[in-house]
Amino acid sequence: MPLKIISNDIIKVKADAIVNAVNPSLLGGGVDRSQYHASVSKLLEECHILEGCQVGQAKIIKGYNLPVKYIIHTVVPIWYGGESNEEKLLTDCYKNSFALAKDYKLESVAFPLISSNTFGYPNDISLKIAISVIGDFLLTNEMTVFLVVYDKASFVLSEKLSSSIKQYIDDRYIEEHPINCNDKFEEEYELNESHLDYFKDFSEEVPVSSRKCKRSLDDVIKHMDETFSQMLMRLIEDKGMTDAETYKKANIDRKLFSKIRNDINYRPSKSTVIAFAIALKLNLDETKDLLLKAGFALSHSSKFDIIIEYFIENKNYNIYEINDALFTFEQNLLGV
Repeated sequence: MPLKIISNDIIKVKADAIVNAVNPSLLGGGVDRSQYHASVSKLLEECHILEGCQVGQAKIIKGYNLPVKYIIHTVVPIWYGGESNEEKLLTDCYKNSFALAKDYKLESVAFPLISSNTFGYPNDISLKIAISVIGDFLLTNEMTVFLVVYDKASFVLSEKLSSSIKQYIDDRYIEEHPINCNDKFEEEYELNESHLDYFKDFSEEVPVSSRKCKRSLDDVIKHMDETFSQMLMRLIEDKGMTDAETYKKANIDRKLFSKIRNDINYRPSKSTVIAFAIALKLNLDETKDLLLKAGFALSHSSKFDIIIEYFIENKNYNIYEINDALFTFEQNLLGV
């Protein structure tokens, strides 16, 4: 199941459980004010019965009138500059919360960005830990995980990464403008030598020096001998990956992957195609080939496309980190 990054009040998220960051007494913390406003005093009564909890550990209570079955309380570390085992303790918060979710056979759980505000943790480090632990968990477990951001200003990439992506966009972003090409060219696509085999049957020769042309999507499909689904399954086999490994690394739901596998004419969304390209660690040309099979292309008039290109060129295929960047730059996410 995928990781979904959403902007919302965590108390309004429909999941089997929400995670609440608290202090060792289990009183006070992230969602308690929301609990109070929702008039569910029984939650606080049950917290008293639990008699506290250690930093990094977690305990679970019923959801009562909230739109969840359970609330998982986890005691988060206070940031003392990074020299007091804070990163391990914060990692334990996520791991122990997941352990309870598995024990209770939950199918979905919603996390806030633990420790990022009240407890003084630097937002970029808190985000990095969250993505790392959640990503590792989802590689071996079936669960839908929400990372809920109430205040988007608290959801920040590292300054170095953010600046690097901004510069990459500034260097490559172009406004859409007309291109003088043959009338039959309607779909933008960047050509190089590896792509010419697809077009060798064309009545007109397409020179390698042509960087951008417009061509009919019908013409492209007519000259392809395999569909997107067929090409995807071939690539999975070529990479020596299992189905489960592939859809998990693509942040794709298992049911959606099953539809793609069982329908050779399945028509995916562009974000789904790119998610699989990331999971398979395709280079930029291979990614364009896979997109072409589904009738899509990458364009420097799209910030979404440029961000994807940035990560591929830098050989960073962590889909959760890519989604962090897309979320930060207000773009659609991959795989969800």
